[in-house]
Amino acid sequence: MEIFYALRVLQHRGQESAGIAVYSNGIKSMRGMGLAHQALRPDEIRDLKGEMGIGHVRYSTVGSSSMDNAQPVVMSTNYGDIALAHNGEIVNADQLRNELKKKGWAFATTGDSEIIIRLLANDIASTGDPARAVRNVMSLMSGSYSITLMVDNRVFALRDPYGIRPLCIGRTKEGYAAASESVVFDTLGGEFIRDVEPGELVELLPGEARSVKTGLAKGRAHCMFEWVYIARADSCLDGRLVYDVRRRIGQRLAVEQPVDADVVVPVPDSGRSHAMGYAEKSGIPYSEGLMKNRYVERTFIMPEQTDRSTGVMLKLNPLKSIIKGRRIVLVDDSIVRGTTMRKIVQLVRNAGAREVHVRIGSPPIRAPCYFGIDMKTRDQFAATGRTVEEIGKMLTADSLGYVSVEGLVEAIGLGSSDLCLGCLTGEYPVAVEGEKTRFQKKLDSFA
Repeated sequence: MEIFYALRVLQHRGQESAGIAVYSNGIKSMRGMGLAHQALRPDEIRDLKGEMGIGHVRYSTVGSSSMDNAQPVVMSTNYGDIALAHNGEIVNADQLRNELKKKGWAFATTGDSEIIIRLLANDIASTGDPARAVRNVMSLMSGSYSITLMVDNRVFALRDPYGIRPLCIGRTKEGYAAASESVVFDTLGGEFIRDVEPGELVELLPGEARSVKTGLAKGRAHCMFEWVYIARADSCLDGRLVYDVRRRIGQRLAVEQPVDADVVVPVPDSGRSHAMGYAEKSGIPYSEGLMKNRYVERTFIMPEQTDRSTGVMLKLNPLKSIIKGRRIVLVDDSIVRGTTMRKIVQLVRNAGAREVHVRIGSPPIRAPCYFGIDMKTRDQFAATGRTVEEIGKMLTADSLGYVSVEGLVEAIGLGSSDLCLGCLTGEYPVAVEGEKTRFQKKLDSFA
């Protein structure tokens, strides 16, 4: 049940499907569509007993939202059973898939995780050495990945050479474990130990977390969007408490984008810490002017736009006593498409706001994400071809202000060379065909 509870804690990272795989004289697994408590019924989980296991909640960026693509992915090989759970996105997945198809390989899913496990299974069956197989497969893959891997009764955790997606190690009463966020260990009464280093492979044993250096680490490029939106505020990512970072972003936002107003209102939940920081620095009173329905999932990571739009109306309800007749500073973490924020601005206006000033805790999203966030098409972005003033008009706001890239980097507390800012700058840490790689000088050196 401990894995199931961990998945509930990490539900904010994926809402489309959930699954668990355990080892007990072979690997047994169960998966289902929906939230963890819908996909994995407690009475069935109690029968899924094992000495160790891995779990996954899915947010689809590659491959459709379907049962076929639910994880963990499980395979049987001559060496033994293998299970894999993957967070991230393999940039060269299509190339790898096509090369393998030419060799006669067939694939049952449209996701990139099946490519990883098939490559690993093939290498492990040949060498009998999981650590060596991981190094070999890492040398073939390009992109972002935090992976938990179970090879028979051995469990490993792996992070990509730039550490784009988060992964950490902790200890519970059952032994050592790995998770995307440290909040898992806090909630389960365990102890957060450290982050997995970029390019590091860790074998999780009952009495230790044994590190294996792959020799493939290439630096750091931690995803800025984890601190801005994805991660829970009470998680610690790469040495920084998310809540503190968001609060500092809000403070910087107040300095860079001041406004004369009566009350600061957050868009719950991810905009709350940003709004607190804005209120503290600006001196404008903070108030919860939008009440959130706790039984509606996160709208940004819903796979369909129609679901996101409907979700906003189901999720938020304005407090007219706070809003009516007042000049509101509406603070949120980010604007991607703009459709959600437009609906929220109109919601606040309909509640009687005299003015609505939107302030955003990330710079404008101008370029696609290729590393695990569903922001793929430039023409969907509110910032494409528009000035900030034009975006504000599209939102029907009285004014709009974003934090600067420099302000965001300073608030996170890592150098820009240690962050992935690709969706803001259009320069990526990993080579992507047709895009600019960071530190690249010449146009003809595009991948």
